Amino acid sequence: MGHVDSAPGPVADLWEWQFEGACRETGSESFYHPDGERGAARRLRDAAAKEICTACPVVTACRSHALAIREPFGVWGGLTEDERQILLAERDIASAGLAG
Repeated sequence: MGHVDSAPGPVADLWEWQFEGACRETGSESFYHPDGERGAARRLRDAAAKEICTACPVVTACRSHALAIREPFGVWGGLTEDERQILLAERDIASAGLAG
């Protein structure tokens, strides 16, 4: 039998912060664009989602999670998927510069 002290922690610890999210009672359609949504409709939906994030007590944890797992869809932690892609690309470039 393995040692209990070396077993990984509960997976719930990694996402339990989501129970405190301001978005918890909001439908996912507010944070994820439907296929083909563009232009003003998308900007308005993103802005409304980001407004929910501004009052969220776990916005930092949410943003960190989305960046850590490279979440490709939706508004997470007050950032759209495009904004996260930019941050991740900048981070990757900075890491490559430090490593090279």
